[in-house]
Amino acid sequence: MAKNVAIAGVTGAVGQEFINILEQRDFPVKSIRMLASARSVGKTVKFKGKDYPVEELKENSFDGIDIALFSAGASRSKQFAHAAVKAGAVVVDNSSAFRMDPDVPLVVPEVNPEAIKKHKGIIANPNCSTIIANVPIWPLHKANPIKRMVISTYQATSGAGQAGMTELLNQTREILDGKEPTCSKFKYQIAFNLFSHDSEVGANGYNLEEMKMIHETHKIFDCPDIAITCTCVRVAVFRAHSESINLEFRDPITPDQVRNLLEHAPGVSLIDDAKNNRFPMPIDASGKDDVYVGRIRQDESIADRRAINLWVVGDQIRKGAALNAIQIAELL
Repeated sequence: MAKNVAIAGVTGAVGQEFINILEQRDFPVKSIRMLASARSVGKTVKFKGKDYPVEELKENSFDGIDIALFSAGASRSKQFAHAAVKAGAVVVDNSSAFRMDPDVPLVVPEVNPEAIKKHKGIIANPNCSTIIANVPIWPLHKANPIKRMVISTYQATSGAGQAGMTELLNQTREILDGKEPTCSKFKYQIAFNLFSHDSEVGANGYNLEEMKMIHETHKIFDCPDIAITCTCVRVAVFRAHSESINLEFRDPITPDQVRNLLEHAPGVSLIDDAKNNRFPMPIDASGKDDVYVGRIRQDESIADRRAINLWVVGDQIRKGAALNAIQIAELL
């Protein structure tokens, strides 16, 4: 049955991707409402060949709406999501506002689709890096329980939205023209550089992005006993996050077993050509739905062949954000 859909934050990078994916997947849209901040009022957004005016996001924006896709930031989600639910909509929220709320399902459709049934009006979309890691890890965990994960991320500027990608482009031009790079979105130069992820560092020395991956994976997997440690880094890439993942399993496992499991896993594609040193790159994943996996090899530092290394790449804006949310909406 066709649904009345609202998109909150439609002018942002993820909001624009919502539009693209709804069209590409032919989501059954009866009507669509484009919502953003007051400064975007007057703009139009094209959907299926028709121009729609951007309306200001307000508490009364959700009358008659069935599904509200939110990507307007955590503060806006906290301000407006409950109003959408009160109006009768189900909210799929892409921010961090509700992810760790025990009454809100946190869902990766390839991992825990059954959690959607527990919603009370709001369903949370996980952090982009969490989604990209969880999609290939889950089928391995089901086959052979994981005891420990060590994850290092190489996160594209798309994780900071359109402003992050624009800053990388502008700084690159400035440096190549012999000028000093202008830093506004990021505290430090991102062009030709990398730095520890630009989120707040807590008292334990971990930044917020790292703690999100730890806590969210525990909730999605419903397995709080897995030991997880993360290091998250921002790199000079426009789009698609990369992750180096080390997994220690309960029982011995071989690279061939991992490949066989991932070859049949939903949402996963393998690029694992050691002979030609060809493994997943951000340019492979950009604009694509799947998470790409390669460099599958034994961790020879762990006895009994119980540990595996993976290299994982996924489009942060698509599977790491917009696509995951729309997959949730499709299940609804």
